[in-house]
Amino acid sequence: MSSFESTRTLPGASARLTAGQWRMIVLASLGGALEFYDFVVYGIFAQYIGQAFFPMHDPIVGLVLSFAVFAIGYLSRPVGGVVLSYFGDRYGRRRVFIVSVIVVSLSTIGMGLIPTYATWGIGATMLMVLLRLIQGFCLGGELPGSITYVVETVPRRAGLVCGIVFFCVNSGVALAAVVNLGVHTFLTGDDIATYGWRIGFLFGGVIGLLSFWLRRKLEETPEFAQMKHLAAKHPLAELLRDHWRPVLLGIATTAVVAAFNGLLFAHMPAYLVKVLHYDPQRVAVAQNVSLMVISVGILLSGWLGDKVPRRLVLRIGSALLLVLSYPFYLAASHHSLDVVVLLVLAGLAACLANGTFACIIADMFPTRVRFSGVALSFNVSFTVFSGTAPLIATWLISATGNTASPAYFMAACAALALVASFGLKSLSGKIEMGIRE
Repeated sequence: MSSFESTRTLPGASARLTAGQWRMIVLASLGGALEFYDFVVYGIFAQYIGQAFFPMHDPIVGLVLSFAVFAIGYLSRPVGGVVLSYFGDRYGRRRVFIVSVIVVSLSTIGMGLIPTYATWGIGATMLMVLLRLIQGFCLGGELPGSITYVVETVPRRAGLVCGIVFFCVNSGVALAAVVNLGVHTFLTGDDIATYGWRIGFLFGGVIGLLSFWLRRKLEETPEFAQMKHLAAKHPLAELLRDHWRPVLLGIATTAVVAAFNGLLFAHMPAYLVKVLHYDPQRVAVAQNVSLMVISVGILLSGWLGDKVPRRLVLRIGSALLLVLSYPFYLAASHHSLDVVVLLVLAGLAACLANGTFACIIADMFPTRVRFSGVALSFNVSFTVFSGTAPLIATWLISATGNTASPAYFMAACAALALVASFGLKSLSGKIEMGIRE
């Protein structure tokens, strides 16, 4: 009897994760951890990348251009998600996992080895842009692939295993913070500008190669293996023709998480230090403590989502962020609460949505187009709502003169997810359906 058959015939078989299932879930999560590690590391060393590849007379212009390259990589993710999910739904999840992680790892290492503009001229800049595009393209399928893989591997504990994926993803952010601390502790500013920034990319690339070596032993998911002969020939066309409503609801549902992550990781540090004049070290402590709270909260929310309807957990989290966004930014602007307390409270509210949204999306798509559905919903939403979050938040402050105005963007995205949550019930249940097939 196959492992898939035993899962179907023994209802309690997957009530507790086996050692083999834990191993597969962690391996599937490594790519997502690398994705967020890369996200943070690039931002951390953006000023040095600007100096190395965009040597402008105005350092601000160089910094802006370096962030533009970052954005280009971000914008290529939806395209990569569509392409890689096609192969994932057509030929299997495992192959995409193995190929994408080796390509993105080599691209990351390449970014750490490229000679500077001073050595190669415009060729160095163009190569950096190209590698960033390749990197973003591959990462567009990584996290959606991880989500798809774990819910199909352990369908009865889909909420918990999605929580484990995002717990591991957050560990990538924590690892980036540790690398940043180490570089700034042991190297001088000149050393960092010369070669220190490369360490972050080279280290990330090595992690990726390790992921590739470990992932070679991954098996195909039981659900896909069971229906491989029925795999969709044109997943994207089928998705847009028959499942366009879940795609739209998936994009809207993810908006609250995308906006929160974009503001917390990309905008909040500079906002708190440069606009509100908080102590940088205190801000770093607050962000890391908040990250730990969110990580644990995601596990608990994922576990809770297996006990009660996930849409209700997401709805509560979205409502809290809608109501509390402006009070949060107002308190931050007036320095009326310690910044650590503020970010911890924000994390407690956000983890309810962060811990449930991924499984909610996966649960709206049948196995034959699940990878494509998750990838399209996830990547479009994160590109639109997370990729633009720092820019919109900065523009709101400039346009209104109100330092609490980023709350409008956060509240709007929370409201969008809240409204979308009321349309989820009729479209859910595809994971359980896969178990019964």
